Amino acid sequence: MAITAEQVKELRDRTGAGIMDCKKILTQAEGNMDKAIELLKEKGMAKAAKKAGRVAAEGLIDAYIHNGKYGALVEVNSETDFVATNAEFKQFVRDIAMHIAASAPQYVKREDVPASIINAEKEAQKQKALNEGKPEAIVEKIVEGRMEKFYSEICLLDQPFVKDPDKTVGQLLAELIAKIGENIVIRRFVRYERGEGIEKKEENFAEEVMKQING
Repeated sequence: MAITAEQVKELRDRTGAGIMDCKKILTQAEGNMDKAIELLKEKGMAKAAKKAGRVAAEGLIDAYIHNGKYGALVEVNSETDFVATNAEFKQFVRDIAMHIAASAPQYVKREDVPASIINAEKEAQKQKALNEGKPEAIVEKIVEGRMEKFYSEICLLDQPFVKDPDKTVGQLLAELIAKIGENIVIRRFVRYERGEGIEKKEENFAEEVMKQING
């Protein structure tokens, strides 16, 4: 079917992909915009996988602080220092720092999660499923599904992106890699929460006022 310039423009505006890529994908999707967007996402993931083996040692370290209560410091690496000056790359790093502050991941990717934690969670989910009366024959499938949810809660790349929950941080990263053409790696991060780890003294406000009056 014939693809119009308006369709190409809409897909480009919605995804940021190149004009020729948009036209090719729309033709492949027979003009179906949603299918074209999905195909572009898959293409981005494939490109990202091909670039994953390249060394990325340049990039940026950035920070985000929210109202003095939450903060995050993140290092995102690129292959060249040229990309590190790219406005879109800078915005990505800032967005990731903001996401970390908001969503509190514990690890960058699921491969970083210690085996002891994974095994303990699997066992806990297995016992939970059995206690719920689930048939033993399907318990493993249930555990597998619940582990995916577990990873989406603690692993940065598996978390829904705070500014667009329809995609994960991993998908957002893959799209940027496809667009920029270099391997990009979220290497490490640290998150701070004001007062975290400090045992706070609970005060009864009325009692405290009376103490001051009587004192």
